[in-house]
Amino acid sequence: MAATQRIAAGAVVAAVCAASLAGCALGTDGSHEGAPGPQKAKPAQAPPKKSPVRLIGDGSTSYTGAQPHLPRPERLKPGQKPPQFVVFSWDGAGEDGQRLFSHFRKVAKANNATMTYFLSGVYMLPEHKRDLYRPPQHSPGRSDIGFNDEQGIADTVEQLRGAWLEGNEIGTHFNGHFCGKGGGVGEWSVQDWKDEIAQAKQFVKSWKTNTGLTKASPLPFDYDKELIGARTPCLEGQKNFMQAARELGFRYDTSGVNNQVWPKKKEGLWDLSMQLVPFPGHSYEQLTMDYNFMVNQSGTTSQGDPDKYEFWGDQMRDGLLGGFHRAYDGNRAPLIIGNHFESWNGGTYMRAVEEVIERVCTKAEVRCVSFRQLADWLDAQDPKVLAKLTTLKVGEAPQEGWASFLAGRPAPAPKGVPGAPAAKP
Repeated sequence: MAATQRIAAGAVVAAVCAASLAGCALGTDGSHEGAPGPQKAKPAQAPPKKSPVRLIGDGSTSYTGAQPHLPRPERLKPGQKPPQFVVFSWDGAGEDGQRLFSHFRKVAKANNATMTYFLSGVYMLPEHKRDLYRPPQHSPGRSDIGFNDEQGIADTVEQLRGAWLEGNEIGTHFNGHFCGKGGGVGEWSVQDWKDEIAQAKQFVKSWKTNTGLTKASPLPFDYDKELIGARTPCLEGQKNFMQAARELGFRYDTSGVNNQVWPKKKEGLWDLSMQLVPFPGHSYEQLTMDYNFMVNQSGTTSQGDPDKYEFWGDQMRDGLLGGFHRAYDGNRAPLIIGNHFESWNGGTYMRAVEEVIERVCTKAEVRCVSFRQLADWLDAQDPKVLAKLTTLKVGEAPQEGWASFLAGRPAPAPKGVPGAPAAKP
């Protein structure tokens, strides 16, 4: 997987959020001045309650209470068909001159979706302070995706703030995005991963100090508590990362590759790996990530033949839709999709993802959610029910129907089929 491009400075100065994160001004009581005769004093009204806002550290982050728009998970009732979950996630999320972060926030809101944004920690660290980053097995200040500047950080903070308040999840894509041999994440020890995670958190928790934007509004969450999952660069180093993540209290990992089946826990973490879906025109299947479609279409170049852009985008869109319908009409396994805020091959993959969001997230019984919301739902289920769901193969719907498959007791067989009660004379 290619490293995410360095975030460029935005062309427009990001507006600093002037309003408080919580509360509103009191209005008038509606009384008229100069009214004749004595009037009874109106009982004093208590001011509206404000959500607690507690700054953390230098004020880069804060505690503001429970996250808004986070649905309470419900356990499936006996015989109830599972909803079709779809997770759209973004590696190395940040706002640059392309404005893709802000664009897909709007797309998500318009289509009743929430998503997971895997933030790269170095996107919160300005270039002139790059030496603060001490990457495992590399010299200080080294990063394969560069760093940011104050404007890019301000723009990214604005998007992170709004995304979280809308119910989206902020995960991590770590920092320097080192792949391959010579210090790549696949060679990192458990301790290396713990160090990298600690630094990713620290850059988020100290962006005000590092940029000098001390008067800006904080991020409305405690990142130590918000961060519960990740995807490793290039999907490498999963084994040691998972051990580190488990010891640090993470709840899921999405650095693997799997078929479209129901997830299980792996070494204490939910294995929410990306999946293989049909690849139109090919006999093999394709990973649900924009980069992998690109590699199998134009090779490692991100700017292939312009005459093929539309075809390539349609191919990705139709592949993802093929995987969606295979699950929706089959085993209802959650569909896990990974993307980057990139304009590879003329932006055709961004167009494909947007069309998939528009076509699936508004369908009946579909929930486009973040990884956090999916993990919450899985944790709320009866383990025996989840175990039964994992017996379904790719695209396999229960032969006896969902009501019988997930019932506390098997539903009676319809008349006229093997096993049905004999007809009365």
